[in-house]
Amino acid sequence: MSKEINAFYEIDFDQYTRHLNNNIKLEIEGKSKEYILQVDETEFKQYLYNEFALEKLKILDETEKVIPNTRKDFERNPRTGRSFERDVYTFVIKYLFTGTPDLFHYKPNPVTMTTNTIYVDNIQKTVSYNFSMTNRDSDTFKKMKNEGYHNSFVNLNNVNNGVKKWNDNLLNIISAQFDIIKQKYKDENDFFAEINATIDADTKTLFSVPTIEKIVIPLPEVENKKKYNCYPAMSKEMYEDVLKTIYTAGTGMERKPSLYIGKDEEELRDLFLFHLELRYKSVTATGETFNRNGKTDILLKYSEDGSNLFVAECKFWHGPKEFHKAIKQLFENYLTWRDSKTALMFFLKNKGFSEVLTKIKEEIKTNPLYIREGNNHGESSCSYILSLPQDSEKEIYLEMMLFHFDK
Repeated sequence: MSKEINAFYEIDFDQYTRHLNNNIKLEIEGKSKEYILQVDETEFKQYLYNEFALEKLKILDETEKVIPNTRKDFERNPRTGRSFERDVYTFVIKYLFTGTPDLFHYKPNPVTMTTNTIYVDNIQKTVSYNFSMTNRDSDTFKKMKNEGYHNSFVNLNNVNNGVKKWNDNLLNIISAQFDIIKQKYKDENDFFAEINATIDADTKTLFSVPTIEKIVIPLPEVENKKKYNCYPAMSKEMYEDVLKTIYTAGTGMERKPSLYIGKDEEELRDLFLFHLELRYKSVTATGETFNRNGKTDILLKYSEDGSNLFVAECKFWHGPKEFHKAIKQLFENYLTWRDSKTALMFFLKNKGFSEVLTKIKEEIKTNPLYIREGNNHGESSCSYILSLPQDSEKEIYLEMMLFHFDK
């Protein structure tokens, strides 16, 4: 969906980079002390660089597409007072682009005090502007098209200069933030050593240096307990990877409001489906698909025989009552005895994110299907084991994910 904006004129670029700076700090602070003290610094800092580096914008002029439209209009003759009909020709000029889509919003420093209304589609990576004329003169068309192009993209080089400056200094920013937090943890441990504080025996040694695990895309396994009933099931490794993919996509969208502003549940669901569709071999990812007694938002299937592997629902947060209703809808309407890996994704518009997260953790334990808590996968991704309504012996893995889309 295209967003209408004033090209390079909405928010100061310096304000944007301050926001990114703060997000880097939050990303590092979100890691545990053990992680910060153990992780390979070079690899972790490179990971953060890849997360927060910006890509310069480039308009692909060779992809220019002119989309004409003709409409009727009426104009009054000031001398006679009579109205007459005339043709109005509207042209949409559209281009593909590469780079970070959010950059179209930001006012660079220095800035040329010229702008134009443009339409940016972050998914299709297209940018367009339009203009109207009442005569059929090719020279007038070229003049207005060139003026529109100039006014739309005159600040592109200035923004790209800001991007280069940001990227050139990004590793220094990351290192400074990381070093402050790591030193704090080291000083803390030195203090604990001085006062003979007991170290948790379950905590990994603080002197080993692990590496960040590379993403390995697991494949679905086939349970073969009964030769006459081979049924594909999602492996634990794949379930973990699906949850990580969804959580990474959701937290990434939190940092880029232009991806979620104005979108409903269905449009947000499609953004998550986009990340899942091409990730797994022999698996299809679909939305609004019939399963049992209704249409579920996200369904992963084993493509060779159409068996279910993963079921998820997307909801805006509307309080505890609707929370329990969402669980009831998922478990009673969409899950069969064969389904065991599920997720509920809640999108929070208002403030009070921590309060809602706490409420979810309290409310889930009051649900009649609740069995026990599992291992959480993120700060706002909580794992639980629930039973199936039609079979109390059947355990279902349920991930509760909360994303803060507050713009």
